[in-house]
Amino acid sequence: MTENYKIQAFLPLTEVTFFILLSLSPAAKHGYAIAKDIQVLSNSRVSLSTSTLYTALKRLLEEKWIERSEEQTNSIESGRLRKIYSLSKLGQEILDAEIKRLQSLVLSAQLRSVGDKS
Repeated sequence: MTENYKIQAFLPLTEVTFFILLSLSPAAKHGYAIAKDIQVLSNSRVSLSTSTLYTALKRLLEEKWIERSEEQTNSIESGRLRKIYSLSKLGQEILDAEIKRLQSLVLSAQLRSVGDKS
């Protein structure tokens, strides 16, 4: 396991990065599927342009938070091969740490909210 203090240096994640990692957490996906999944996960609040998505994927590949699979899928609509992305071990550790951080924030807010009611 990567040392916790090194993981903490990557936090907090941007919303785009968080949703990309979260989208890839259960299974590998191609870019279009990631974008559509992020819309669902965010209740349509986050809608990524193609440019934003692929810039982020490129950065996450370079940082080794995600990996590109050797396997590709053929798009019926365009006839092009789609690249498949998956979460790396490091990416999963970073996502897990961010989820714990966010849960801690929500718990603090809930405790304060409950304590402030008269």
